[in-house]
Amino acid sequence: MPIGRVTQVIDCRESMGMGKGGGLAQRGTISEAGSPDVIVIGMSPGRRHVTKPVCDITSGLRREGAEFSVTTLVLNAGSGVPADSPVAGHVLGAYFGLTEKEIAQIEQHKVAILHHGNVRSHVVQKVRFILEHANIKAIVVSQVPIDFEDLAKEGVRTAVVMPPPDQVRTKGMVMGIVSGVTRGQTPGREKLAEVVRAVMRVLKTQHEGE
Repeated sequence: MPIGRVTQVIDCRESMGMGKGGGLAQRGTISEAGSPDVIVIGMSPGRRHVTKPVCDITSGLRREGAEFSVTTLVLNAGSGVPADSPVAGHVLGAYFGLTEKEIAQIEQHKVAILHHGNVRSHVVQKVRFILEHANIKAIVVSQVPIDFEDLAKEGVRTAVVMPPPDQVRTKGMVMGIVSGVTRGQTPGREKLAEVVRAVMRVLKTQHEGE
């Protein structure tokens, strides 16, 4: 069946989920949209990295009647922190990373929603790493409150605060932040609406610039 510009593709169960709230696909999988606009990126599912809000955000975008396609990606190595992070030596377990395929999949889209948890330093370093490798406009959705200054201090380009020119580390840019989205729980309607508004602002700006 052909997929048009106004068809929303919501496929959060490409395979069996993992752990609590595991309605999302296994790590390393992606639900493909025919005409990619928005990609919702979840960290690897498991005991600590619950991915439930990612499906809720994806479905919320659809319920709001947004006329764009939505893809969901679960990172293969989404837990931990990047190996080049200042806190890497203090964290046990595997390092956070991206594959070349994941980077290519992300960059096919116009805007990425990056869903993170409740440790500020981990959130900031993961956002920095993703946007260091992927040239895309991003909305950060996290459990812990963060602000644009937190990101700019680590060299992340943002729509509000920019790092000094000699300290810029990212190709991508953070366009919006929505905090208070708890991992493993369904976000409230107000939070979902906040995410939708942030996404629509980015898409509208890009459309006007075309």
